[in-house]
Amino acid sequence: MTITRTTAKRRYNLELDNNNHSVFNLNYHLIICVKYRRRVINDLIAVEIFEMFSRIGKSYHVTLSEGNHDVDHIHILMKAHPNSDLSRFIGAFKSASSRLIKKDHPEIRSKLWKEAFWSTSYCLLTVGGAPLSILKAYIESQGEHQ
Repeated sequence: MTITRTTAKRRYNLELDNNNHSVFNLNYHLIICVKYRRRVINDLIAVEIFEMFSRIGKSYHVTLSEGNHDVDHIHILMKAHPNSDLSRFIGAFKSASSRLIKKDHPEIRSKLWKEAFWSTSYCLLTVGGAPLSILKAYIESQGEHQ
């Protein structure tokens, strides 16, 4: 059985995106921490962060699905195209948002005295779709007569 857009939607109940040559559903969970885990993110700053994420993401074919924050880190659920360069996008987002947040909120400089707002590391996880066990079983069953 070949998985087409129709059979994939029916079988896994997916909302698929597409471009000229492919259909896809690529979801990621991104976690980024403030440098030194300083407790500087409030609701106002979080809104600005997520707005910047959405604005910068357009250039990289990345869209914000959901975002939330704690005082020292953010969580983002995002969708991307297969040709999106996620590490380059994350670097551009962290750089631009760091610069703009520190410019718009000078009070943060007392807690983050150097230029960086974000930690150099981040956590990026794939999410969504069918569980691995179902996909493995489906692939193993290919070629069998039903």
